[in-house]
Amino acid sequence: MLIRFTKMQGAGNDFIVLDETQGRLNLSPAHYRLLADRHFGVGADQILSVRPAPTPEVDFEYVIHNADGGEVQQCGNGARCFARYVRERGLTHKDRIRVQTRAGVITLQLTPDGEVTVNMGCPVFEPARVPFDTHDLQPVPQGSGQKWPLTLDGQAQAAPVFVSVVSMGNPHAVLLVEDVDAAPVAQLGPWIERHPRFPERVNVGFLQVVARDHVRLRVYERGVGETLACGTGACAAVAVGVRLGLLDHAVQVDTRGGRLRIAWGGRDTDPVFMTGPATTVFEGRIQIPDTP
Repeated sequence: MLIRFTKMQGAGNDFIVLDETQGRLNLSPAHYRLLADRHFGVGADQILSVRPAPTPEVDFEYVIHNADGGEVQQCGNGARCFARYVRERGLTHKDRIRVQTRAGVITLQLTPDGEVTVNMGCPVFEPARVPFDTHDLQPVPQGSGQKWPLTLDGQAQAAPVFVSVVSMGNPHAVLLVEDVDAAPVAQLGPWIERHPRFPERVNVGFLQVVARDHVRLRVYERGVGETLACGTGACAAVAVGVRLGLLDHAVQVDTRGGRLRIAWGGRDTDPVFMTGPATTVFEGRIQIPDTP
């Protein structure tokens, strides 16, 4: 099976974009894993599919698969690439695009400077909706937020890790660290991602507060590993930082792949807005087996 693809990146978070507006490719999880493989496929953190609008209220359907082949609800850096893709391919002439995701409808706004602003929806802090199992746990309050003690099986350390949990359409656990470069992302990331208190697994953010309007962030993404940037992770980290009383409502987020700008009003009914770059890297075709 020969398929056409476009390789894109947003702040170093890289994607394969597939046009399914004229018909489904009917790819399996094994196909997505092959496409994402950096040795045997194209290589990407996620695969994004552009599909026709399922209802008249939106312009497209936006479907995301992780490198492990699993479908996920949301991807913020991918959303910006999605917007650039549909404009560059002539699939729409709009600057404001509404797309359906598994997490709900989001709005993408192309800006004159070539960046894209995404209305990522409202953060959800209710643990059951993240989802996060709080049975027998006692949270530590801070500001208007809270941090939860998390005991990691197999860890030599006696003290628990404290995380703040939030959903940005997908689940996030955010840890405060003094130095993001020295943070044990490779060690703690996979343990927290698969901790039994997160029944759908979780994205793990390591957040260093530089100033009230400036943070540094690394994210270990579920089903992918550490990525150079994570859009929903940046939104989650800022929302948590605002709730904990550490951040203002507009924050510069520096990731290893680039800079994002996040704005959140601070109320549960306020949506989070993310602005950042989206770039086409190359286009191509790849031959993949019908049944890998």
